[in-house]
Amino acid sequence: MKPWTLVDTAQVPGNGGELQLHQCDDEFSINVVGGGVLMSTQAHGSEDALADLACRKIAGRPRPRMLIGGLGMGFTLAAALRNFGPDAKVDVAELVPAVVEWNRGPLGEYAGYPLLDERVTVRMGDVAKVLRAERQSYDAILLDVDNGPQGLTRKKNDWLYTTDGLSACYLALRPEGILAIWSAGADRDFTELLRKTGFKTKQVRVREHENKGSLHAIWLAERGS
Repeated sequence: MKPWTLVDTAQVPGNGGELQLHQCDDEFSINVVGGGVLMSTQAHGSEDALADLACRKIAGRPRPRMLIGGLGMGFTLAAALRNFGPDAKVDVAELVPAVVEWNRGPLGEYAGYPLLDERVTVRMGDVAKVLRAERQSYDAILLDVDNGPQGLTRKKNDWLYTTDGLSACYLALRPEGILAIWSAGADRDFTELLRKTGFKTKQVRVREHENKGSLHAIWLAERGS
């Protein structure tokens, strides 16, 4: 097997460490220095499932609006767009400018260049700022930030998974809206925290790629009416 080649690096704002884009043949990965592989073009089944599961919950709503926190390699965004019609709007909040450029460049073809879709708006910056500014704006909020409740790259990401962060998500959702959260692993305490925040919550376990690989966790948390 050929060795991995470092393609580019990017600093995570706010002393959040460094991301590295690597390539081996036709596969790319995004790594965090000192923390290993965050994501790969060859294993994105759970990222697809994050969008698919959330979209099923809001199917049939007129002019649905979604917020995705964390662009990653674009697979969650692409899956959401496949589920939506032409009247949908999807906001993507991404903290690291280079991640957006990677998706417009070498990573774009793997997810089908979803950033070119006219239904998509990229909001550069911390998704936390978007959540604090919105009130009953979204039918669904998808969070794939860091590694889930147990983060790797940026301490400030922890706020999203606290009572205050989850309350901000609750307020940003429309009645009966869905908060879907990706995590590298299960977390019983986090499930209970979602419930205490007011969400009706279900946790789903999904494989990282075509029913193979590690088991990841997705929380589907529904706001009341």
